[in-house]
Amino acid sequence: MAFMEKPPAGKVLLDDTAPLSAGIEASQSLHSHTEYIIRVQRGISIENSWQIVRRYSDFDLLNSSLQISGLSLPLPPKKLIGNMDREFIAERQKGLQNYLNVITTNHILSNCELVKKFLDPSNYSANYTEIALQQVSMFFRSEPKWEVVEPLRDIGWRIRKRYFLMKTKNQPKERLVLSWADLGPDKYLSDKDFQWIIRLLPSCLHPYIYRVTFATASESSALVIRTFNEKGTLKDLIYKAKPKDPFLKKYCNPKKIQGLELQQIKTFGRQILEALKFLHEKGFPYGHLHSSNVMLEGEMCQLLDLENSLLGLPSFYRSYFSQFRKINTLESVDVHCFGHLLYEMTYGRPPDSVPVDAFPPAPSEAVVAVLEALLSQEACKNGMPTVSRLLQMPLFSDVFLTSSEKPQFKIPTKLKEALKIAKESTEKRLIEEQKLIHQHRRLTRAKSHHGSEEERRKRKILARKKSKHSAFESSEDQTAKSSNSNNSAGSGASSPLTSPSSPTPPSTAVEHAPF
Repeated sequence: MAFMEKPPAGKVLLDDTAPLSAGIEASQSLHSHTEYIIRVQRGISIENSWQIVRRYSDFDLLNSSLQISGLSLPLPPKKLIGNMDREFIAERQKGLQNYLNVITTNHILSNCELVKKFLDPSNYSANYTEIALQQVSMFFRSEPKWEVVEPLRDIGWRIRKRYFLMKTKNQPKERLVLSWADLGPDKYLSDKDFQWIIRLLPSCLHPYIYRVTFATASESSALVIRTFNEKGTLKDLIYKAKPKDPFLKKYCNPKKIQGLELQQIKTFGRQILEALKFLHEKGFPYGHLHSSNVMLEGEMCQLLDLENSLLGLPSFYRSYFSQFRKINTLESVDVHCFGHLLYEMTYGRPPDSVPVDAFPPAPSEAVVAVLEALLSQEACKNGMPTVSRLLQMPLFSDVFLTSSEKPQFKIPTKLKEALKIAKESTEKRLIEEQKLIHQHRRLTRAKSHHGSEEERRKRKILARKKSKHSAFESSEDQTAKSSNSNNSAGSGASSPLTSPSSPTPPSTAVEHAPF
């Protein structure tokens, strides 16, 4: 069976890219310290929330661990004397809330293991390096020619993916990198098909896809070995970072922000698009494009981590494109993510927010034209162009590619059908998530509008007018009753009499005012 409707055993249903938000609900003072009660929520559903209790010392420990990022984070300062005063605690609580807001809205920090463990200890208490080592050790029992040199700690952003520097016993000087990853929430292939396609990855040959040396999988994870590249990734080039350094240290706060030269942008962009086009034509889902997943081999860019989509791992930019309902296929996801990558190549940093309202000056208007087609408000609202359409745009159409290597990746028909069904299931989950986000956004806007000062003022005026209108109608009823009573008594007056106690009817202007 190519598609499993029920999640397989060992599958991680939790989407690690789902944003966490945190609000301090209260504080409680004990004998010698204060505890802060924090409500943490995953995604948009209030039902998916829980409480944690943290002391200031817990915040301080987290902040010390995050110093590797090089960011200046707004943790309130320590205070040894008077730290139990009510006013001080209230002020500190505001400062800690601001601190939480900063770390949960920073794209890199919010996805790092340190922050996840702080906010969601029940789901992130495991030692993933130990788990990975156990799995790798089991693999080495059947493949004794490989040997671990050292763990490459925290070089990637994924919590459930671990890297090890490797060597072979017959070529001890050659360095390789082994990546191990657990299953993700979008793993829809059957175990048989999953293991089959993973083992086929070394047969994928393309000048712009980084070669896989060895790949294997179990029912719960996959292990892939590639040659270790000393130059690192495209992101390392942009940020002038050392490949072996931790992800937070490399990319959170670059010392120098500088984009690439125009010719590099054109060439690298064209090469990446050619690789995407090849994969899409083969029916192979990708969906994981970002500058850390592009290896540099001389003047050539090569895509990494083809196994991610097979494992069902969520994309680095999922929290961005899940906001836009028109970005609902894996091709449109790749194209949108290419926009992020192109922005980074151009300006040396990621965009502050997406959609991008205005683009800074670029080396060429052709660059801005592509960025507008991928990251502008209009593009995010109306949808992405195809990869083929991007290749026809002036920025890339005149790039001459020198590689003569013939691409090949033979995927059996049966496996192609399984990949197609898995791809559709991945897209279905994305569409359902986008629908929920859209509904939540509309509801939030409606509540915000209803609760605004202007709306409250309008409702007061409306209530006042209704009250006057009701009083006027009551007055007319009383007048009519009085007239009928007088007529019954044989009065000869032809005009109705106004009761002294009746209010004066409102003016015509008020009477016909809109209600």
